[in-house]
Amino acid sequence: MSDSPTGLTQAQKAEQVRSMDLLRFATAGSVDDGKSTLIGRLLLDSKSIFEDQLEAVEATSQSKGYDYTDLALLTDGLRSEREQGITIDVAYRYFATPTRKFIIADTPGHVQYTRNMVTGASTADLGLVLVDARQGLTEQSRRHAVILSLLRVPHLVLAVNKMDLVDFSQEIYEKIHAEFTQFATKLNIPDLEVIPISALQGDNVVTRSEKMPWYSGPTLMHHLEHVHVASDRDLVDVRFPVQYVVRPKSDEHHDYRGYGGMVAGGVLKPGDEVVVLPSGMTSKIAGIDLFDQEVSEAFPPMSVTVRLEDDVDVSRGDMIARPANAPKPSQDIDAMVCWMTNEPLRPRQKLAIKHTTRSARALVKDIQYRLDVNTLHRDQDTKELGLNEIGRVQLRTTVPLLCDPYSKNRATGSFILIDEATGVTVGGGMINSAS
Repeated sequence: MSDSPTGLTQAQKAEQVRSMDLLRFATAGSVDDGKSTLIGRLLLDSKSIFEDQLEAVEATSQSKGYDYTDLALLTDGLRSEREQGITIDVAYRYFATPTRKFIIADTPGHVQYTRNMVTGASTADLGLVLVDARQGLTEQSRRHAVILSLLRVPHLVLAVNKMDLVDFSQEIYEKIHAEFTQFATKLNIPDLEVIPISALQGDNVVTRSEKMPWYSGPTLMHHLEHVHVASDRDLVDVRFPVQYVVRPKSDEHHDYRGYGGMVAGGVLKPGDEVVVLPSGMTSKIAGIDLFDQEVSEAFPPMSVTVRLEDDVDVSRGDMIARPANAPKPSQDIDAMVCWMTNEPLRPRQKLAIKHTTRSARALVKDIQYRLDVNTLHRDQDTKELGLNEIGRVQLRTTVPLLCDPYSKNRATGSFILIDEATGVTVGGGMINSAS
């Protein structure tokens, strides 16, 4: 929405690229593996907390009689979490280094909070699974690795924590490394890194540990700063779900009409021929606006406003794509669903469905099987999905959805299910196929 010439200056382009260099990662693991302490260590050693915050944590640690500063207090914000010494809800934390910006989803370790873990990891670029070096791999460690694999989180780090409590033993580290690597062959994990750390003492978290000279890999922070995530997104198939029709109706922009949203796939450029779905009307991109600047291209996950050359009918829930590889409108959806409420999911149940910016109603046609995320066994005799359970479900929607397989595009391949009576989100889904 600017009168400035097309394109950005070099400084503006550099700032745009820098602002896009963001890593979202989710922590997971069994209770007491040290997730909150690790995040506290990352925040402290990257100088991302204020002095008064640190002083408050030190004072609280002393009042509780601890022999050390409990960095977990930086992240466990709920009173019930502090009292139990565990994480219950998903705690989001933000920090930055000169290299990259970070959003952390600190997810709970208890089995009964699996839905919270799914929520926190659903948008993650990287999954960070902690294991206690004394305990080795547990059922919950494997469970979280399976869920991260189902969610197609492209990068996984196994942090072998509390190495200080096993005398920084190389033998114990290598045993856990070999066991998890073997287990990971059953999963879809494209990129795996195993790092020995001590979150409490800071070994191999931000600074390299002198106590583990046998380890030659990166520190955790170095890996987080340099893991390459730009190519994880689909930059081929253009997908632009329209979230809002922008009509300022001001004297400065009297005739302005644009379509706001987040780019879910591909690269958009002025002059590109596009199709608006589901109407099938075609046009060309007249321009792309980012804040008050016009840009030469847009790619995931940029939020922009797209202007078209022709005055076609476009509204919220529509999708702008390329005519040659547009998604096929589908009403029959085959998906993996994580159920998130006490009342079970059963066949013939009717729910609201939200897919990208499009809303509809859905009928549960069939539950094909329930997946045991501990053993990967498929229970085909199940008649329902209970709280925190994951299963393969067939849905029929009232209006066509413009979707892709989740394996191809996580943004257009996912959805949430909503109880129409209460408005509560009761399930999250990952699309296998649609017809």
